[in-house]
Amino acid sequence: MANSESGDSVVDRVVRLLEAIPEGSDALQLSELAARAGLPLSTAHRLIRQLAGHGLLELGAGGSVRLGLRLWELVNRNSPTLALRQAAMPFMEDIQQVLNQNVNLAVLDGAEALFVERLSRRGSVANRAKVAGRMPVHLSSAGLVLMAHQPPARQAAYLRDFADPAGKVGVAGLRSLLAQAAAQGYAELSGVVDPDTWGIAVPVRDARKRAVAALGVVVPVREMRLQALLPALQTAARGIGRRLGETRASSIHSTEQV
Repeated sequence: MANSESGDSVVDRVVRLLEAIPEGSDALQLSELAARAGLPLSTAHRLIRQLAGHGLLELGAGGSVRLGLRLWELVNRNSPTLALRQAAMPFMEDIQQVLNQNVNLAVLDGAEALFVERLSRRGSVANRAKVAGRMPVHLSSAGLVLMAHQPPARQAAYLRDFADPAGKVGVAGLRSLLAQAAAQGYAELSGVVDPDTWGIAVPVRDARKRAVAALGVVVPVREMRLQALLPALQTAARGIGRRLGETRASSIHSTEQV
């Protein structure tokens, strides 16, 4: 129920507070957080103290605010991507050992690829994909390959609403990229986000053959070795899919035994 002049509910305001904490921020002053969330200082102070009481936020000296460990605990304990990350990690580590470059795992969320895991090493090429970070579908190989393997109705809805803020990609061009990714079974983008990088991604399919994630790598353009990279990625993606099926089967069996 809304109980503010703006019509926002308590949940709306709590979400605004949490979303207002910028990525990579260690702590913010309470007044700055209230301003970023667009809330009156008194309202923000009251909500922050309540959230801190549950461990979801932490209040520090001088009125500083940071995310609490309890929030991290709840998110990770109940995250729908937990099983995916656990299944994928051994395969991602193997690929990274061979390439010594960035390896990432993403899921589709609306018109964006949400990156749920990333492995990189010192000296590896720059990679804009960060854990819990997002990239528009048309700017990431992971996003393209995921959208390319979605049901036609979902693709049609995405294309209908698509607009590139930079004005560089049109609907016709994007439709062609999706069709190509669907036909090839992988997507690749060279120099789109960073001119010196090349990304390739393949779908991870579950037991029902649905594309539930994308496994990808980002390497320097000079190291474009499609014939070497693609089989390794496809083999790893199949392994992750099998692991997911085994995890689900084990979970169902355990439930039946209770």
